[in-house]
Amino acid sequence: MTAESTFPTGYPLTRMRRMRRDDFSRRLMRETHLTPDDLIYPVFVLEGTNRREPVVSMPGVERLSIDLLVEEARELQTLGIPAMALFPVTPAAAKSEDAREAYNPDGLAQRAVRALKEALPDLGVITDVALDPFTTHGQDGLIDETGYVLNDETVEVLIRQALSHAEAGADVVAPSDMMDGRIGAIRVALEAAGRIHTRILAYSAKYASGFYGPFRAAVGSAASLGSGNKYSYQMDPANGDEAMREVALDLREGADMVMIKPGMPYLDLVRRVKDRFGAPTFVYQVSGEYAMLKAASRNGWLEEQAVVLEALICIKRAGADAILTYYAKDVARWL
Repeated sequence: MTAESTFPTGYPLTRMRRMRRDDFSRRLMRETHLTPDDLIYPVFVLEGTNRREPVVSMPGVERLSIDLLVEEARELQTLGIPAMALFPVTPAAAKSEDAREAYNPDGLAQRAVRALKEALPDLGVITDVALDPFTTHGQDGLIDETGYVLNDETVEVLIRQALSHAEAGADVVAPSDMMDGRIGAIRVALEAAGRIHTRILAYSAKYASGFYGPFRAAVGSAASLGSGNKYSYQMDPANGDEAMREVALDLREGADMVMIKPGMPYLDLVRRVKDRFGAPTFVYQVSGEYAMLKAASRNGWLEEQAVVLEALICIKRAGADAILTYYAKDVARWL
């Protein structure tokens, strides 16, 4: 009789619950860890001084003027959060069909970047590269007479926008527009301008999701968009293989990091992207995800800290290296 046949296998010799019995052993075998290093805080910035406006559909989130934004950034640094993502709220008077305010060197986003880098040079500053906050029609690009979003003409404006952000001091430019070829075009332009250290976070798999409503209201593009949609450039939620092609193209064109957006409903894509490419993979826990968790918690249906930490741990477990979340400050405090 061999040793192998002497002892039964599986239960009861193997009891999976043994390691779950006590806190110390659960901690020792924990596979996924969440720390403030994993967090990026998205912030809405508006014109003026000493101004803050609550975002009604996102309780706890505010639009901030640049002076208050800098104070917010100081708190982030104290909490150990490595980076902030900026989203400007453009006044209606500054919007146009050609989105020229997007690349104004003295625009709101550009001034915010300069203020942040002057006050807190070690805090990572990520800027959104897209035209929807600056267009009168709310689309992420320039449109023709039928309302169709033009690809190549839009890319030319995105290049100018990205360069203006880099010149202001942005550490990372993040094209979120989903135009074809924009990553390569921006990378070439940055290299030609000597901005070789400016990183590109490509929104490579950005879906035409219903979870963006509170964000669009926060930046003021919802009213401009009206009954329009973004189906001709953002991805169909039914498609997964297409996302793999998008990520491959963006990496080939010079992206340093790739983004999957939204978060929780698309974790299968996060795992596929991380397994196949191994590149830095970010996830945006978007405004609708935040709003749902916040609303259910405020109604007493969920325990907020528990579900938020669970959601973020699940995103990390799926393969995310970093997470944009409006809960970043709360999570850093809880951790």
